[in-house]
This record gives sequence, C-alpha cells and structure tokens, in this order.
Amino acid sequence: MKIAVLYGGVSGEREVSLSTGKGIIKALKNKGHEVIGIDFDPSKLKELLQLDVDLVFIGLHGRFGEDGKIQGLLDMLNIPYVGSGVLSSALAMDKAKSKQIFAAEGIKTARSQSYVINQFENTEEIARSVREQFNVPFVVKPNQEGSTLGLTIVKEEEHIDKAIEVAAASDTVILVEDYVGGREVTVPVIGKQGSEQALPVIEIIPKNDYYDFDSKYKPGGSEHIVPAQVSDDLTKQLQEDAVKAHQLLGCDVYSRVDFIIDAHNNAIILEVNTLPGMTPTSLFPDSAQVVGLNYDDLVERFVELSIQE
Repeated sequence: MKIAVLYGGVSGEREVSLSTGKGIIKALKNKGHEVIGIDFDPSKLKELLQLDVDLVFIGLHGRFGEDGKIQGLLDMLNIPYVGSGVLSSALAMDKAKSKQIFAAEGIKTARSQSYVINQFENTEEIARSVREQFNVPFVVKPNQEGSTLGLTIVKEEEHIDKAIEVAAASDTVILVEDYVGGREVTVPVIGKQGSEQALPVIEIIPKNDYYDFDSKYKPGGSEHIVPAQVSDDLTKQLQEDAVKAHQLLGCDVYSRVDFIIDAHNNAIILEVNTLPGMTPTSLFPDSAQVVGLNYDDLVERFVELSIQE
C-alpha cells in the first residue's frame, strides 16, 4: 500500500512525535509498503490537500493531531486513516468531558472541577474558588494537553496561583482535581469497534515523584513492568474498564487508557490516549510484545484493522 505518515506537528509533544513517526515509517517499510513521511504543519496544508495515498497513519500527538482536527480534514478529503475519528479524538482530548462520561457510566474518576479562563475577571478569582473547593494536595492542569505538559501537583496553598498560571498558558480551560496517589498503570486496547480487546496491563514506575514528561521520554526516566504485578481480579477490572472507556468515547483501532491504583486498590481512570506514543520502546509496543506482537507486526496490525470494512 501507499501510506503517508504524519508526524512532528506543532504541539508541545513534537519531539515525541518525531520519534513515533520515525518508528512507524521504518516498520511500514519493513512490511513492504511505499511510505511518504510528512512533518505536519497546519499552516502548510497544500501537501495534504494534494495527497494521493491509500491510507494515512497519524503519528502526531497533542494539538492538531490528537484532538480531531486532522481527522476532520482527512474525512473531508475522503482519505482513510489509522485510528479514532473526529468525535472520539476530541472527547478523549477534553479531559473534563471524558471524565463526565466515565463517571456517568460507573468508571471511577478523581473529583474535579473545570474553569473557563475568560469567564473570570482574573486568575486570582479562580484561585479563590479552588481554595474553597479543594484541599492540598491536588492537581492543576490544562484541560486539553498531553504528556503532563502544564501539570502541577499543588502541595502547598501558596503555589496555587503559579499552578493556575502555568496551566492557563497552555489552554483556555484548566482542570483541577483531587490528587490520587498510588501505582500508575496503563492498558493498551486494540481492535475494531465492538470487538476490542485489552492487552496486558503495564505498571509504570517513574524515577521522579510522578510520571511527568521527563519520566515518559528521557532514557531511564521510568521502568515498565509488564504484565503488571496486580491481582487477577484487579487485572480483569482494569482491562474491562479500559475497553469500556475506549468504547464509550467511540474510539477505533487502538488507544491506551491510563489509571491510578489507589491505596484501597481502586482503579481510578486518568485519561484515554487515542494516539499514544508509538516509538519502538513506548508502552503500547511493550505490552504487545508480551502477547507475541513485535513492533513491526503491531504497526501492520493497525493498518489491517484500518482497512477492514
């Protein structure tokens, strides 16, 4: 097949996307496909408008890649692509909206409140509301951002204003939620809509206090234990909740669902990643390896699922 790989982009996750794109391009070539690599920039759409390919593999992360915008453009151009569509991508990217959906359907989430910046006269007004509703520690983060960019765990009240300022620099809506300490795990999901399956649960042990940008992407920043050393019952629940969350948002082909296991062994969902990192050493390929899918075969499986009627 003739496949275009979109990678790079202009979000804060550009460097990660460059690595994802490089891995995907190599895997597709190893599988015999003709591959066109495109370092995507939304200000230079001519290359996409003139694209003549069988399929697009989206290796972008964050804004203009994971939020449904590029999916909408490809839909209008009638070009098939790997992964979730417009609505599911947009919902997964909107943490507040997706949390509402999960909570309504019985998946445990951390208590949270979103704040639309321009509905307040200043950030001090937001800070007053936060102080009234939350006790430290709590988390302040942009509502639509990936890789923990703009996220602060507020442990002392005097840091609230700075945390709001940092989050507001990345988004027009910020999300404040109770801090849930515990074990960080993630569950890859793969399959066509209605017949998805969860891959082995991965436990992430970050070298820093939490799974921040450096822990995710710097060499040696975290340790991945797969399958995670949790009970059979909890494994079953995590996998069922992951598939359920994936389906509730209408995701397609693949996603990765992040959780915290709290002190009482409750699985608390954090978010669904519709375009998780896909470097050869990323979490999703690590889990797939355990069930006998190497990196090249995994990428090819995504292609096969995307072209099935």
